[in-house]
Amino acid sequence: MKILITGGTGMIGQRLAELLLDGGHDVALLTREPQKSSHFRLFGWDPQAGTIDPAAVPYADAIVNLAGSSVAEGKWTAERKHEIIRSRLDGLELLYRELAKPGHHVKTLLSASAIGVYGDRGDEILYEDSPIAAPGDDFLADVVVQWEAAARRIGELGPRVVLPRIGIVLSPEGGALVPIAKTVRYGAGAPLGSGRQYMSWIHVDDLCRLLVQMLEGPLWQGEYNAVAPHPATNKELTETLAQVMHRPLLLPKVPAFGLKLAMGEMSEIVLGSQRVSADKVLSQGFTYEYPQLLAALASFYE
Repeated sequence: MKILITGGTGMIGQRLAELLLDGGHDVALLTREPQKSSHFRLFGWDPQAGTIDPAAVPYADAIVNLAGSSVAEGKWTAERKHEIIRSRLDGLELLYRELAKPGHHVKTLLSASAIGVYGDRGDEILYEDSPIAAPGDDFLADVVVQWEAAARRIGELGPRVVLPRIGIVLSPEGGALVPIAKTVRYGAGAPLGSGRQYMSWIHVDDLCRLLVQMLEGPLWQGEYNAVAPHPATNKELTETLAQVMHRPLLLPKVPAFGLKLAMGEMSEIVLGSQRVSADKVLSQGFTYEYPQLLAALASFYE
């Protein structure tokens, strides 16, 4: 297939693009910097301005949409929140406009989503059809609801739409693991808040293999929890990381009120609990290379 990736220069996009190439697919990236050098074909777009290379969408058999600015960078001011939402919706609105035109052969849209849609749910096991957070209760949940709705709208034009609700992606190249590993390495690692909050994680290689299966298999449709089968608590994650890195955990837990003071509303990223089920992905026949946390972390740090 010819696959067009938005957000293809990010941690997940780069790994996915390499896997797709290895699988014999052609890959092109939609980027705001098409003049950059790359071994992939580049098409230019600017979702904020509503502009896109007219040859981009007609190139593709399938589109993978990973565009969206990181929720973990910068304080959640009103301006930053607006930017987080628009960075997800503008691109999908632009793709909708292009896909509504004749002259393309796009059959599939794989559009990233997130387990943040469920909100903070304690020990409750969460499935794709579990109720989502009530509007206004949780900023991240509100973002994901709008994000998924914009992608589903593209399904009205005909393409098969797959929405992987991605958990915490484990990779030494970026994402949540990097700052946690840094604190453990320097002897400053400690569980956050109660430490009992669930962190539903997935190894970056498993995530990208899953996304490839979703692209290649016509039976994948709608929402899927893109997480490993064994969620860990924050305490388990920190302790397993310390074990793999051969570092002691010397400090007491970091109190929740301190995190709330330091991070404001953004503290819900690390204090919220989502115990997310991978049953639906398993029932579609996907096999995880790293179903267990210890092996996943050992693949990076041992």
